[in-house]
Amino acid sequence: KWKLSLNELGILALLNESHSVDLNPAVLYPWRQRSSGGLSRVKRDWIIPPIRVLENSKQVPENLVQIKSDKIFTGEVIYKLEGPGVDQDPKNLFEIDDKTGWIRSMIPLDREKYRSFTLKAFALSPSGERLENPSTIEIVVLDQNDNRPNFSQKEFAGSVYEFSVPGTSVMSVTATDADDPTTDNAILSYSIIGQESIPPLRINKTMFGINNETGAIYTRDVGLDWEVVKGFRLILQVADMSGMGLTSFANAVIHVIDINNNPPRFSPYLYTMSAVENKVDFVIGWVNATDNDEPGTGNWETKYTIAKGNPSRNFAIRTDPVTNEGILSVVKALDYESQEVYTLTLTVENVNPLSIKAPKNPVSSATVVVTVVNENEAPRFIKDPIEILVPESVVPGTVLASNIAYDPDNAKLKYDILRDPEGWLIINHETGEIAARKPFNVRSPHVKNNIYNAVIRVTDTDAGGISTTASLVITLRETNDFFPQLFPLMGTVCSESGRKTSGLFLTAVDEDLPPHAEPFTFHLQDINVSTHAVLRPLVELETGEYAVTVLVTDSGTPSLSAYAQVNVTVCPCGKDGECKAEAAAIFGTRVGVSFIALLVIMASIALLLLLLLLAVAVGNCRRHHMKKGEGLLVGDSDEDIRDNVLNYDEQGGGEEDEVRHYNMLQLAEPSYLVTISPLGKQPLRKDYPDNLPSPSYPRKPPADPTDIEDFINDGLEAADHDPNIPPYDTALIYDYEGDGSLAGSLSSIASASSDGDQDYDYLNDWGPRFKKLANMYDPR
Repeated sequence: KWKLSLNELGILALLNESHSVDLNPAVLYPWRQRSSGGLSRVKRDWIIPPIRVLENSKQVPENLVQIKSDKIFTGEVIYKLEGPGVDQDPKNLFEIDDKTGWIRSMIPLDREKYRSFTLKAFALSPSGERLENPSTIEIVVLDQNDNRPNFSQKEFAGSVYEFSVPGTSVMSVTATDADDPTTDNAILSYSIIGQESIPPLRINKTMFGINNETGAIYTRDVGLDWEVVKGFRLILQVADMSGMGLTSFANAVIHVIDINNNPPRFSPYLYTMSAVENKVDFVIGWVNATDNDEPGTGNWETKYTIAKGNPSRNFAIRTDPVTNEGILSVVKALDYESQEVYTLTLTVENVNPLSIKAPKNPVSSATVVVTVVNENEAPRFIKDPIEILVPESVVPGTVLASNIAYDPDNAKLKYDILRDPEGWLIINHETGEIAARKPFNVRSPHVKNNIYNAVIRVTDTDAGGISTTASLVITLRETNDFFPQLFPLMGTVCSESGRKTSGLFLTAVDEDLPPHAEPFTFHLQDINVSTHAVLRPLVELETGEYAVTVLVTDSGTPSLSAYAQVNVTVCPCGKDGECKAEAAAIFGTRVGVSFIALLVIMASIALLLLLLLLAVAVGNCRRHHMKKGEGLLVGDSDEDIRDNVLNYDEQGGGEEDEVRHYNMLQLAEPSYLVTISPLGKQPLRKDYPDNLPSPSYPRKPPADPTDIEDFINDGLEAADHDPNIPPYDTALIYDYEGDGSLAGSLSSIASASSDGDQDYDYLNDWGPRFKKLANMYDPR
């Protein structure tokens, strides 16, 4: 195989699997053992042990080992070397003599960079043919103690609580060595070679120790007091070769941590201060407490408390974070008249609880005497705003509020009203009693959401005249002041009773606000409905004008009712439920003329027609009677006036027909609560019992014109004794229109026995159409 020459080692140990080292020449030089049959081959491969090279060697180049092939060749053998350190990085560290096989190191080696190299050696023929398998050669660099140990930091920092017991762990330091850790070159040893207190010279004894193997620093003695010493500076050393080799140094700074072993103490213990009454949120003084613990920490920060003398919580105290002083303030106004002097007891303690190592002393306390300074105070309202609930219909002079303000100094007060835009209020300038000057109106532009605002001022009469104002908030309660008004007051309905038509829609309005307005109630034949109703006939009615009196009641408390008369035009309707054109032309008018006035006009026209018929029938007789002075009509004109008179059909029995048809109307399709009362029952006749039949009315005028007076008197007599209609000249009531009608009553028209008893001047007051008639009967 291969033959090695180990320079400077002196021994070659060839190891073969489990065999022991054997230095038998037959083993060392196997190529010398020959047989008759030729070369004999070794049964097993050789294992070449590592070649050891000392680092940092200055004898370079240095022969390390020589290799030779154990085969016999007739020609020349060339040796080659490959691997890291030769033709691979790092290159040019080793080389081989291609003829002799010597391997040399070319430069000093550094174990901290390259600990070993694995190379391969080849035996080649001159033509480059490999003569046998390559051999592996391992070169190991041996360590020298050429590296100092190094601390991981130039300065270490640690801390320890004051009054710690000996053996308390403080911190650990570390160091490293680049030499071979398997040798003494890298075995380190730690030590403390110096100690200095902060501040200097406070403690001279050795307070700390260090574990020489691990670098753990611990306390060795008692006496660590933050109030005495704030820390220590240590000088550390580390050495390799177990403390006998190379060394390095570092510093360690150890801070002593304060514990809360000193309670705060007041200094001084008595304080005097003053405070002006009626002011809040102002400082009246400072108190001081001292603490020997570390400033800026919770062990030093103080917390002040008012332990006694502050039952109404007029005072408060807080801590100044910079100076640690207590700042005493007034947070609730003081009253000189109530209390002139306050004696406060203060206590103080730390934010952090005391340590168990602190002395067992009582909590420090101090006394503060506060004198209240009197000043002229402004009057005060008992309530601001002053709130009052008043009905809008309040009676003038009603007292709304009293005893509204007082003066803390018991000065005499003067009251006045600064703002009252509607002038509804009056105030007693001495007592402050507020009363209503006149009724309120919730619809005033100065009333918003039923609230009326005023401003009251009160002034004391002391020097300076200090004033105070307050708002007067008056909530107006809506009262039922307005009667409901029915509308519309005229309309049209179909005469047919069974037709499904819309009828006449009735509703009402009320100037009051809820809840004194809708829902309304109406009444007609005991049918109840809600803010509107539909008026329809119960039976088929004759076409014409009807008047319906409706009682409308609102929902106020108490409720108000009002009568309203609705003029209803009854007309024939088509299939679409609308009035026919002819009927609408005659009966469908909506001109708004009162039904009473219409009745008077129609009666007058009928009377005129009868008079004209009478004049035509008795032609010559009329002239005869006129000469004798016995005629009913007197005139001096022969002009025939018949062309100016319209002939109207008979309209029936007047009031009797109206009343009978009145009971044939109904309210249909109710949607709200309503009450309606028929005209035949409102107002009631008090001179006749109810439910008596109506008398017979004269239906046609007599043939003889001289009986006109009797015809009219008979009709009036029947109407006066009819128990089912009101006791008036007409059977219908439209509305009250005042006293003193210029037209007069039809019952005043009567016939006399002679022309001398008649006075026709009133006909001139009936309008242009009756002037011609007046001239006929008045020859003047």
